[in-house]
Amino acid sequence: MRRLQIVPVLLLSISCSGPSLSDRLAMGTWVDLTYPFDSTAIYWPTAQPFRLTVVSAQRMPGGYYYAANNFAAAEHGGTHLDAPVHFGQGKHTTDQIPLSQLMAAAVVIDVSHQADSTADYRVLPSDLRNWESAHGAIPEGSIVLIRTGWGRRWPDRQRVLGTTKTGAAAVPELHFPGLSLDAARELARRRVGAVGIDTPSIDYGQSKNYGVHRRLFAANIPAFENVAHMEELPVTGAFVIALPMKITGGSGGPLRIVALLP
Repeated sequence: MRRLQIVPVLLLSISCSGPSLSDRLAMGTWVDLTYPFDSTAIYWPTAQPFRLTVVSAQRMPGGYYYAANNFAAAEHGGTHLDAPVHFGQGKHTTDQIPLSQLMAAAVVIDVSHQADSTADYRVLPSDLRNWESAHGAIPEGSIVLIRTGWGRRWPDRQRVLGTTKTGAAAVPELHFPGLSLDAARELARRRVGAVGIDTPSIDYGQSKNYGVHRRLFAANIPAFENVAHMEELPVTGAFVIALPMKITGGSGGPLRIVALLP
């Protein structure tokens, strides 16, 4: 039986006083937070990169033009979703994540200054508390976006990953910011809907046990990685829609993520 998911959050968030919902959606300012899927898309060094194979791009005998392609890629690469099952046995697969966790008000926590000083920076609970001191409590169910400034480096593999190598030999050379385990615990306690970051992983590059993934996913909190153009978002007030390819039983998948500005 086909399951219908009703998501009142969107209506409640953008249909209060002022322009109607249809006006906001039609005339509002949207920001695309997604990198293109092409030969420049950055994938984990051990993952299959994105490949597009042209099946047809020609005029057919009947006189009409016909284009079709095949594509292949790992689930985890480019702008993508990590489903909780990725590091949490029995947790939500890609197709099981409630829509309410993929469409929600967003908060942007900017740690780019800290990350400028070290590629191995890990977001601390104090970063979350400092944000809350200035902007109020992180709302339950919100999408928390961590801006490290790494988006400025895309699509330079050396600057994004810390290495241009591929395969297992590249993994020890990965250097990019992520969250600390303590920060992940704090976000799980706040019962956020999802966590996104502008680096290849919510765990920093030198992580050996992927503790941040494990802690968030144990609470069925999905992650968005390689999120683009966060610098175009306000600290609060944006509404994010992050819809992955709906892969049955998937551990993640390509993500199209956009934000409606206030």
